[in-house]
Amino acid sequence: MSQDIQRIVATDCGSTTTKAILIERSPTGEYRLVARGEAPTTVERPFEDVTVGVLNAVTELEEITAEHVPEGFEAARRNLIKDGTVWRLQKEGQAQGARSGANEASDLYVSTSSAGGGLQMMVAGVVKAMSAESAERAALGAGAILMDSLAVDDGRKEFERVQRLRQLRPDIILMSGGTDGGTRTHLVEMAEVIHRADPKPRFGDMKLPVIFAGNKEAREDVREVLGADIELKVVDNLRPTLEQENLDPARDEIHELFLEHVMQQAPGYHKLLEWTSEEVMATPNAVGKLMKAYADEQGLNILGVDIGGATTDVFSVFEGTYNRTVSANLGMSYSICNVLKEAGTTNIARWLPFEIEPSELRNRLRNKMIRPTTIPQTYEDLLVEQAVSREALRLAFDHHKSLARSLKGTQQQRDVGQIFEQVETGQTLIKMMNLDMIIGSGGVLSHAPLRAQSALMMLDAYEPEGTTMITVDSIFMMPHLGVLSEHFYEGAKQVFEYDCIVKCGHCLSPVGNAKPGEVAVKVTGNGVNESVIAGSIKVIPCGRGEFLDLTVEPARNLDVGAGKGKPLTRKFEGGTVGIMIDARGRPLSLPADSAARIQALRSWLEAMGLPLPS
Repeated sequence: MSQDIQRIVATDCGSTTTKAILIERSPTGEYRLVARGEAPTTVERPFEDVTVGVLNAVTELEEITAEHVPEGFEAARRNLIKDGTVWRLQKEGQAQGARSGANEASDLYVSTSSAGGGLQMMVAGVVKAMSAESAERAALGAGAILMDSLAVDDGRKEFERVQRLRQLRPDIILMSGGTDGGTRTHLVEMAEVIHRADPKPRFGDMKLPVIFAGNKEAREDVREVLGADIELKVVDNLRPTLEQENLDPARDEIHELFLEHVMQQAPGYHKLLEWTSEEVMATPNAVGKLMKAYADEQGLNILGVDIGGATTDVFSVFEGTYNRTVSANLGMSYSICNVLKEAGTTNIARWLPFEIEPSELRNRLRNKMIRPTTIPQTYEDLLVEQAVSREALRLAFDHHKSLARSLKGTQQQRDVGQIFEQVETGQTLIKMMNLDMIIGSGGVLSHAPLRAQSALMMLDAYEPEGTTMITVDSIFMMPHLGVLSEHFYEGAKQVFEYDCIVKCGHCLSPVGNAKPGEVAVKVTGNGVNESVIAGSIKVIPCGRGEFLDLTVEPARNLDVGAGKGKPLTRKFEGGTVGIMIDARGRPLSLPADSAARIQALRSWLEAMGLPLPS
């Protein structure tokens, strides 16, 4: 990729909205967001062409730049469309084109898309807790919605597995199982189930793709059983040994098949592919790539979430290991009643700083499902929606922790000291005390009226421990930057840090519970001298880009990262909210008495500088 890039256009073709951003290099050499536009996605009648929505969104970029640009950039209309296409000068493998004017064309045009519908997959393994779980991690990490997981030991009879395959009609099936040189019989049995079911893909009359990522010695047996009516793709084993997990080959193949079998079903996708400088990428895959690249480059442990109307995606990078899960039934509009069903009325109502009848709460959420595009009309409506978001975030995070685990069935070598603290295999990789940053994205977080509301939602849902930076995606541009990072990482990183990520500030959360009314932590240094009472939140003013060297002394049975009762001295960074001291205890427990709970919630809103409901 040429480094002489002045202007970049990036689009994300979502299922309902197509979003476009314009990035330019400033006179001082940094890359910055200049404008953002959006338009309805046009995959349905009367247009049935995704590129119409792309042109409408890019046209908005042209109009915005005529008047509104950041300081340091020229306010002049950029001509980004030529002959009915997005005008770009670079194409992969081709030389740079010529620009006839300073404000004409982009050097680079990249795009993501989920307009063809999400990738729906099933996985089949031998042992549910081992090979099938590795297959789930591979599928979810590649951006798939997991419909079901079949395994020899899942307790279902063969005819039930056949019925399930016929009923669900997945886009792709991922088969795994057996270490190299291990079991073959069970893999052949699972192949026979797929062959008997003869499942048909959702789109067209093409053959159903099956990816085989199991014992390499069983490949020919499986190929023979599946027959010519199924398109078999063979990749390296997901679990070549019990101690080793190799997910990347399967994920790469899933991505290729997704482009071929699902995204190409979006009307106009072939035209979009001709316009872009690089290959179009699936939206969730792009977000995951950006988080992984940023975490690796910065050496951070990151937890990210994208909460949408129908699904909630959770991403994590811990000690260099990337995991992604999608909770396909947890969302804020289309799936809001599923959140109600899974969490229950009581769990949602516990986050409301006022009394509400259970029937009233259920009716409000049902109305939201019926009219998914409506937004809260009153402050009370907003608080109800944010209460639901806490439960959706919590449930999706629980799902993520259950899959982001170390390998089961592995042998562990221990020294003498470890013999007395045996840790079983298959433990979650998500260690909250080691978490450096939380990134919140999606409408309810990115578009909350106040950043402190977004921060409090994440504190309540995730219960971070120790010291964690709380951030929000400002206008949901992570998909755009994700696909850009694959080809021009430096530009994507600069915009990500300066324009995309809004730092709310460091949060300090002691682990353990002190007695109500006692001092949980004392915070001193840089002119700060605060004693924070157990059960309360305290915000220390500290703006974006400002740092304070502070010493935190916890109560005897509390841990802030240095051990129980041990003080911690470190540099804390502020943000749009400030440095948040969350002394409510871990695990977080709300008062059982209704009046005491409402009073506590109202005090926490006040502490975060948020208005109280009347």
